[in-house]
Amino acid sequence: MAMEELIKSFLQDCQDRGMSKETVETYGWDVQDYLKFLSEKDPCKIERSDLKGYLDHLIARGVGKKTAVIYFAVLHTFYDYLLYEGLVQVNPIDPVRKRYLSCYKLDSHGHTHQIISVEDAARLVAALIDIRDKALVVLLFKTGVRRRELIAMDLSDINWKLQAITLKPTAKRTNRVVFFDDEAATLLRRWIQAREMRAKSDETALFIGPKGRLGRGGVHKMIVKAAIRAGLHDPGAKDMESHFSTHCTRHFFTTHLRRAGMPREFIQELRGDVRKDAIDIYDHIDKKELRESYLAHIPQLGV
Repeated sequence: MAMEELIKSFLQDCQDRGMSKETVETYGWDVQDYLKFLSEKDPCKIERSDLKGYLDHLIARGVGKKTAVIYFAVLHTFYDYLLYEGLVQVNPIDPVRKRYLSCYKLDSHGHTHQIISVEDAARLVAALIDIRDKALVVLLFKTGVRRRELIAMDLSDINWKLQAITLKPTAKRTNRVVFFDDEAATLLRRWIQAREMRAKSDETALFIGPKGRLGRGGVHKMIVKAAIRAGLHDPGAKDMESHFSTHCTRHFFTTHLRRAGMPREFIQELRGDVRKDAIDIYDHIDKKELRESYLAHIPQLGV
């Protein structure tokens, strides 16, 4: 079976098993990244040294320990499919993951993502040159959205009157409306003006690259490079506090709203956290009050 057909059939199997569209897309990206590393080698004939080499490759690329665990969890699912189809005799991920990644899970206890100051965030934005990248990163800081929520945004999702964005529905998010302030609005308008010269006439995505909608890998690489220039990311460090990724912008958003005194339930609403208690489920938050509180508490980067 050709590689393209193999990936296609694997992703169809994931879809048939009830995985969300976002999960299936993520699995596709991760498996393609792995196959690209293998080059011309048949994934059904790999050895443990190949998997260890891929793990070393991920770490050298700046992938954190927790993320490496996720990558190998996807590969475990991929080889489980190959095992089911009779293309391999055993799942080769198990022994490698047990030997090299179980300690990663243990090491991750007590570690948190890096939380940067407002001044550090401003320095990170200043390290970016392209107006697209500046608008993208500031929007991450100002909304706390996840990377997949960001790249799924379309121009039509923006409500300029309320300075709000309606996100695409996902399994992990409850509230789908996020706000942005004047700082983000200014950069967004500048980016959209520049975007007109780069986008095809039928392109709907808010953030685009040379081939259309910007992908998760493009966002990650851009942020990591800027973080290195700003002195916020050490690719050679083993501790998570020395790494800066897209997810750190979500921690920045949460931490600085809390430090500014925003009510906990408002922060949860803006983050789109799942409501766990019955009292939370029936406690409806007024959108106008939420927006006013957001504008009063969101940190200003001075960009």
